[in-house]
Amino acid sequence: MNGHNPSTSNDNAAADTSKPVPLWIAGKQVQTETTFDVISPTTTEKLWSSSSVSPSQALEALSAAQTAFKTWRHATPATIRTILLRAADIFEARQDELAGYMKAETGALANFAGFNTTQSIEVLRDVAGRAAHILGEIPKTSTPGAGAFIYKEPYGVIFGAAPWNAPYILGLRAFVYAIAAGNTVVLKGSELSPRTFWALGSVMKEAGLPDGVLSVIYHRPEDAVAVTNAIIESPVVKKVNFTGSTLVGSIYASKAGKELKPVLMELGGKASAIVCEDAEVEGAAMQCAMGAFIHAGQVCMATERILVNRKILDDFAQALKGGSEKIYAAEGEAPVLVAKATVAKNHKLLADAVAKGGKVVAGDVEAREDSAYRMRPVIVSDVKKGMDLYYTESFGPSVSLIAVESDEEAIEIANDTEYGLSGAVFTQSLGRGLKIAKQIDSGAVHINSMSIHDEATLPHGGVKKSGWGRFNAQWGLEEFLKLKTVTYME
Repeated sequence: MNGHNPSTSNDNAAADTSKPVPLWIAGKQVQTETTFDVISPTTTEKLWSSSSVSPSQALEALSAAQTAFKTWRHATPATIRTILLRAADIFEARQDELAGYMKAETGALANFAGFNTTQSIEVLRDVAGRAAHILGEIPKTSTPGAGAFIYKEPYGVIFGAAPWNAPYILGLRAFVYAIAAGNTVVLKGSELSPRTFWALGSVMKEAGLPDGVLSVIYHRPEDAVAVTNAIIESPVVKKVNFTGSTLVGSIYASKAGKELKPVLMELGGKASAIVCEDAEVEGAAMQCAMGAFIHAGQVCMATERILVNRKILDDFAQALKGGSEKIYAAEGEAPVLVAKATVAKNHKLLADAVAKGGKVVAGDVEAREDSAYRMRPVIVSDVKKGMDLYYTESFGPSVSLIAVESDEEAIEIANDTEYGLSGAVFTQSLGRGLKIAKQIDSGAVHINSMSIHDEATLPHGGVKKSGWGRFNAQWGLEEFLKLKTVTYME
């Protein structure tokens, strides 16, 4: 391959962190002359360097995927099942190693990294058997003597892009449903966690996935436009699959639209949790605290607004404060965020809210930690329209506490956002919870549990500017299958 040399190390071995993170192209580990540094948000020091793909190398990965598609599209369900189950076993055996990469690169705590790895194993095992259930149809036709078959076929080469915040879950689902449906994939991982994405390629290589079915690449931030445009513009790519921010997603969707290519988008969120006056206060508060502050709030499904019936506001506020302190103890280390810019953004949003009448319930808006990557949770009440925090996704350890007089007012506020990914409702009446949930314009609503919820067997995705399309289970598989009608005369 032009411009790079495959490494001579064992492709199935654990990472050699003394060398730059290699790419995976056509089943080979590829070191590039161009590299970038990966910084630990926990220590603020350099972890390692990473190879950086060029546009021409990205096109080589697409070419390999196109070649592999010619045979992979005919892979039997048994072959797919065997590879994915083997991948799950390998993932499980290497779980500590893989979680270590995620903790190092993203600052994730052990429990969140563990959730990522265990959920990924579950996804692999769930998808493994689904290829056998791709079924077409034989509809009746209106023409005498004619018949028809409706086939479900893979698209071909898929371009997937996944972010850093839950890299195993989001990276895996960016390719596993596509390959289970018979497609091949070039996956572009975040430059903030390349070693973690490398690990996904390593697991699949070790599991016996044929070369070219999956390539894994990453690049320097300054190369984003050139690499991404080259891939989307390539006639080889048949569908684009992006998980990340709404801002970047709109760029991907615009580019794909210009090329008339279908897209699957899972984007940002501004999830609301509605707490009715009959809710079990302590339990609801703990769930809301977890929904707001797990992984320092860096989750697209994170609770950003808590809408509490005024009758229980004071009791709930105290319980919420206590819950947040159980997640991040006041005397402990402050949560780590992956980017200094996100910390600065949250401070700016909070300062604006307080300047416009918001009241601090917990935390300190003025506090600054020793590291620019760290920030403690802050709860602000009396957040209203006109404050930047009301509409803007903070994607950090900030949450708004808003008093409401009725379920109707809570529903109105919950829907007063351009996002619609997830939400939560807390009440002791299932009927009331269902009635509210049906009126929330969101891809998912969870009754009596936090807004962060993702299971391998449940469809996941949003509405409005949170994206469109669904991952997981049969819904995820269907996203990567196209219909073909074949008619015949008897």
